[in-house]
Amino acid sequence: MSETSRVIRSYQSPYTAPLTLPKGERLTWEPRECEWPGWIWCTTDTGESRWLPKNWVEVEGDLCVLQRDYTATELNVEEGETVTVLLMESGWGWGTNESGQSGWVPLEHLQPE
Repeated sequence: MSETSRVIRSYQSPYTAPLTLPKGERLTWEPRECEWPGWIWCTTDTGESRWLPKNWVEVEGDLCVLQRDYTATELNVEEGETVTVLLMESGWGWGTNESGQSGWVPLEHLQPE
């Protein structure tokens, strides 16, 4: 499934260094208030923390295990550009812009064409 969407509001990621994790990675997690239901705050054993989709982890007490490969790359987009969304998860879409860059974008910044 892919869907072409127009960016209706620019988005700039607050994270400059993407985090990529393999399936099976064990992380600690903590409850944090999030404007995006369905995401949890997780930390690697090296101390790197990011939001991950709760649907993608199996929670075991204060630990969780990734059930699939994940990258926390967020895509910076400008109003008017086109993004092809390949996957949607808890208010975000994994998409590729016209320049071939891929990452997560909040769906509220996109409008399907």
